[in-house]
Amino acid sequence: MRVHVTDLKDGDRLNADAFNDFGLHVLSKGTTLQSKEISMLFQHQIDYVEIDLRADAEMAKPSELTNTNRTLESGMSPKWMPTVQPIYEDTIKGCKSLFETAFKQGTINEAAVQETFQPLVDNFRMERDVVSMLLLLNTKDDYTYQHSVQVGMLSFYLGSWMGYSEEEAIEIGQAGFLHDIGKCRINDDILNKPGRLSEEEFAEIKRHPSYGFEIIQKSMENEVAALVAAQHHERMDGTGYPLGLKGDQIHPVSKIVAVVDVYSAMISMRVYRERRDLLHVLRELYRMSFSELDAETTQTFIKHMIPNFIGKQALLSDGQTGVIVMTHPSEFFRPLIQIQDRFIDLTIERKLDVQEIFL
Repeated sequence: MRVHVTDLKDGDRLNADAFNDFGLHVLSKGTTLQSKEISMLFQHQIDYVEIDLRADAEMAKPSELTNTNRTLESGMSPKWMPTVQPIYEDTIKGCKSLFETAFKQGTINEAAVQETFQPLVDNFRMERDVVSMLLLLNTKDDYTYQHSVQVGMLSFYLGSWMGYSEEEAIEIGQAGFLHDIGKCRINDDILNKPGRLSEEEFAEIKRHPSYGFEIIQKSMENEVAALVAAQHHERMDGTGYPLGLKGDQIHPVSKIVAVVDVYSAMISMRVYRERRDLLHVLRELYRMSFSELDAETTQTFIKHMIPNFIGKQALLSDGQTGVIVMTHPSEFFRPLIQIQDRFIDLTIERKLDVQEIFL
C-alpha cells in the first residue's frame, strides 16, 4: 500500500526499504513507524513509502467522500496548511504589488521579484502533494495573481522534473511567476469578463505577451524571463500567439511554462466558472501534447502529477468507488484500484475508466 508521508500513522509498518533522492538508505523494510521514524522521512524529503495494508482499512462510502471545498468548510486542513498558507497569501500580495508597480512605472524591481518569490521556493519541499495544495489554496479572488504564483510554483517543479539543476529550476520558477506581468496593462473588465470576448477585446488580450516582454527587458537582465513572457502562448503547431512560432522556434523554458499555464488556468476557479475535474485537465493536456504543447515536457508533467493521486478515492465508470494504490508509468489514466479486499487493474479491465477523483 503506497501512501504519502503526511498520511502515515503511528504503527504503520514499512513493507519496502525507504531511500531518499540521493539513494541513501533511510529506513528498512519491516520498520514499525512512530513519530520519530515519520519525522526522519520528512527530514529526508521522502514523498511516498510502501506500507503493509492496515488491518482497520475500510473504504469510504461515496456519500462520505468530500471534496477540497468541504474539507476547508469543515475546518479540517493538512498539517502544512498553517505554515504554507500565509506564505502563499503573502506571495499573492507581493505579486499584486509587482503588477501595480509595472502598470504605474513600466518596470519592476528585480530584488522585489526575488523577495516575493523566494519564500515559496524555500517552503516548496514542505508539501510536495501539489495537486491537493494548489486546490486547497485556490479561491475565486485575485485570479491573475494566484495564477501567476501557481505557474511559478509548478514551473519550478517541472523544471526539476525535466532535469534542470536547482539553480536553473528556481530561474524557471521565477520566469513562470512573471509570465503574465504584461496583463498589468489590460483592463480588468476585459480580464474578468464573464462572457465571450469580442474580437477587439481578444486582440487586446493577445498583446499581453508583448507587454510582458517589454516590461521585463526594461527591468532586468533576464533573457529567459523576457522570452517566457513573450512566448508562453506560442504553440508547437504554430497556432499560438503573438508570433505564431513553431517547434524549436520556442524556447525550452517557454515550453515548460506553457504546459503549466494551461494546467493552472484549467484547475482554477474564476468569477465565471468553477474549476474543471483534475483528471479531465490532465487528459486534455495529454491530448494537446500531440499538437499544441511539447510532447516530452507535457508528458513529463503528467507522469509526475499522476502519482499524487495515489491514496485518493476514485469513482469508476460502473459506479464502484475505490482507492488508487498504484499508477502506471505510461498508461497514466489507468491505475490499480483497491476496492475493499480486491484489486482492479485498469490496464487489464479496459471497459472501466476512472470518472472522478476525490481529493
